[in-house]
Amino acid sequence: MDQDAIQQMTADECWRRLRDAAYGRLAVVVEGGPDIFPVNHVVDRGTLVFRTATGTKLAGAVGQYVAYEIDGRDGDTAWSVVVKGPATEVRDFYDSIEVLDLGITPWQQGNKPRFVRIEPEETTGRAFRISG
Repeated sequence: MDQDAIQQMTADECWRRLRDAAYGRLAVVVEGGPDIFPVNHVVDRGTLVFRTATGTKLAGAVGQYVAYEIDGRDGDTAWSVVVKGPATEVRDFYDSIEVLDLGITPWQQGNKPRFVRIEPEETTGRAFRISG
């Protein structure tokens, strides 16, 4: 990779990194302003699912178009993957049973009974060499 070049990732590479990632950042608009929340997620049938409680994160995500980002570093290469799409709360009985089996466990103590699914409409990734 050219030192100054930004390499666009393939969709397969983006999804591999999303499956391997332990967590990411959910970007939403709350009361007219941007907000970002760290969450752990799982990939489920081409979507991202995370668990949360009632509150700002849930209210800012459900029924809205959101962005979700993961990033990292492999040696001297930095990379980032962004998923954009609508977020919906998992409410269907059978869907709820399936997401319980995904093994999403909250990192923070407390009851996190709500599951949110992001349906990707756009998935992009890029990588570049770190200079210096």
